[in-house]
Amino acid sequence: MIKFQPKKEPRIPVTREGYEKLLADKAKFLAQRPEAVDHLREARNMGDLSENGYYKASRQQLSFLDSRIRRVERLIRLAKIIEPTRVKLTDGTREYEYTVVGGFESDPTKKYISPASPLGRALAGKKSGDIVEVHTPSGIKTYTVLSIG
Repeated sequence: MIKFQPKKEPRIPVTREGYEKLLADKAKFLAQRPEAVDHLREARNMGDLSENGYYKASRQQLSFLDSRIRRVERLIRLAKIIEPTRVKLTDGTREYEYTVVGGFESDPTKKYISPASPLGRALAGKKSGDIVEVHTPSGIKTYTVLSIG
């Protein structure tokens, strides 16, 4: 007899702050859902659904909320809490400081990078004093790690 073994989904690294944001997003979407259901119910009561723009918009809004809820619940279920890692680098002329966070939390404008980004992958397993090479669209960049932690 062959036993079915469900495929294990990989854990998703997320900081405590990111996890709290996921929980807040879930609560926000769940709070919006009853109103979206009411709008859909009202639209159905208006009659002919084939030419009812309000019905189509209400159905689309409810579908959007449901998909967001499913996405956030999946991220919460697969989340693995990590500590953000601060990294200081230099290219010999300028210093850079980044925070390595979970993949979906990355935000280059805040200098939050993903461990899956080219720089994040290059930094994996490195320590102070190590040299890292990062392949970028403009060529290979070389950095010296000043500190990680």
